[in-house]
Amino acid sequence: MSALAELGTLGKKKGGRGKDAGAASGTSEPKGSRAKVSKKDNRAAFVFLAPWIVGLVCITIGPMVMSLYLSFTDYNLIQDPNFIGFDNFTRMFGDGRFWNSLGVTLTYVIVGVPLQLGLALAVAMALDKGLKGLAFYRSIFYLPSLLGSSVAVAILWKQMFGTSGLVNQLLAMVGIHGPGWISDPSTALGSIILLHVWTFGSPMIIFLAGLRQIPTMYYEAAAVDGAGRVIRFLKITLPLLSPIIFFNLVLQIIGAFQSFTQAFIVSGGTGGPSDSTMFFTLYLYQRGFGQFDMGYASAMAWVLLVIVGAFTAINFYASKFWVFYDD
Repeated sequence: MSALAELGTLGKKKGGRGKDAGAASGTSEPKGSRAKVSKKDNRAAFVFLAPWIVGLVCITIGPMVMSLYLSFTDYNLIQDPNFIGFDNFTRMFGDGRFWNSLGVTLTYVIVGVPLQLGLALAVAMALDKGLKGLAFYRSIFYLPSLLGSSVAVAILWKQMFGTSGLVNQLLAMVGIHGPGWISDPSTALGSIILLHVWTFGSPMIIFLAGLRQIPTMYYEAAAVDGAGRVIRFLKITLPLLSPIIFFNLVLQIIGAFQSFTQAFIVSGGTGGPSDSTMFFTLYLYQRGFGQFDMGYASAMAWVLLVIVGAFTAINFYASKFWVFYDD
């Protein structure tokens, strides 16, 4: 018993020395100093985030809240807003131009976005073959995306597809008399869709980056098993590239719903001929800044937000059935 007692006493003494050594070496930092350091870090973070927070509140959240309020008012930019409840939203049901603009925009989105993504994927797969001067070709194909939404390109497109434009001049060389693509209601929207498809550079760059991440051993194993190009594309490329396709699809749908410059320039701001190029955003602009019906325009803006949100939610729900991730 005396030996066990001596061992216990010795262990207590060693534990005490360990605590003293730890205190002497300064490894345990006081809680107060740690709290001061964290507060200083938080202040520095808030200082650096302040410009972004101010911009978010003043440029994004503030106008959104104000437009939501104006959507329930009768406001003409001169007189004070007059609260009218849901009248602006109920007026849309009887507005023929509203429904026409919605139909034109849906056609533009449903036709233009798949064509653009399909062309972007085809070009990306061609560039993925290891061409010489890949950086040059990548820059050339990306250039339309930088210029596609500019006023200059829209004016150029209007001149090209005019009655005596470059397109009709080329057709005349082979004996074809082309119509006025912009002035004909049956082809006016198609010419703008073609402009949208032409700006495929941005999704093409993203597709190209995704293709570079697919391991080549999958294609080699499939080739050994006798799989052709079509089977390899359907069974390897598309499944492994589906997250990139989904990402591009969501971004391009949102961007297509917000298209404005092309329709405004090509139609001269009228949405003609016969409202065939009256995009939703163009009609919103006409009601807000042409007729000074800012309350109705604000209500249209929130309807557009709901529509874009619905399309995005549908895409996210449907992605569970066709988008495949590594896990």
